[in-house]
Amino acid sequence: LHSNSDKGDGSVRYILSGEGAGSIFIINEVTGDIHATKSLDREKKSHYVLHAQAIDINTNKPLEPESEFIIKVQDINDNAPKFPDGPFVTSVPE
Repeated sequence: LHSNSDKGDGSVRYILSGEGAGSIFIINEVTGDIHATKSLDREKKSHYVLHAQAIDINTNKPLEPESEFIIKVQDINDNAPKFPDGPFVTSVPE
């Protein structure tokens, strides 16, 4: 995304659109940092597609084309093991 670090006048505002923008993902309008506001679960959704853009606050025009971000959700084992036919008994020779 466009950087406003060379001017320091705050003339850039960042906006976010796409799946979950504003509810699951937010963007800091000043810095452009993107954060998740909720826990993500791969079993519910494996990825999100977001679009971010830098806008000139004086003209309300884009400073550059949108940047696309694909957020891939990693799977973690969040389910307890189940043994439907248990209990099981075994022995291990020593």
